[in-house]
Amino acid sequence: MKLLIPRLETAVEWLMALALAVMVLAIGSNVVLRYVFNTGIPAAEEVARLMFVWMIFLGAILALRRGSHLGMEILQAHLPAGLRRSCAIVSHLLMLYALWLFLEGSWAQTVIGLDTYSTVLGFPTALMAGSGLICALAMLPMVGLNLWHIVTRHPAARIPGEPQAHKQAPVSEPEVSQ
Repeated sequence: MKLLIPRLETAVEWLMALALAVMVLAIGSNVVLRYVFNTGIPAAEEVARLMFVWMIFLGAILALRRGSHLGMEILQAHLPAGLRRSCAIVSHLLMLYALWLFLEGSWAQTVIGLDTYSTVLGFPTALMAGSGLICALAMLPMVGLNLWHIVTRHPAARIPGEPQAHKQAPVSEPEVSQ
């Protein structure tokens, strides 16, 4: 498991990079074609939109995994530890509920999208809604596990506003050849 998670993160990073490259290529070539040759690629906007949606949802998964979502922790940081922990439990329960609603909605949209097709390329719009489905399915266990860590007072628990012990790998000295 310790090898699987970093590999999955790396795969998601590569997928995001690929989506960005496809977006840049599609939109960039379309701009050049429009201004230089007075023509364009009709499918470029659909491809770019699909890549953008997937890139955003994959990035949200990575941000949650790494604890780098934007947050307002000023209030929690000034609360006593017990109250901070209680707020974290309540907020995690609310997040789980919101993710459950997101999962249900994404599932419904994915099912609808199986019979609905994009205008230019004709791909099922379930490809667009499926990104939300994957996002919710990935985030639910992450939030649930962190909630479990908070409730059981596990040292790996991430509680908003709580100072985190930043562990750094020891820096090795570069070898100097003589």
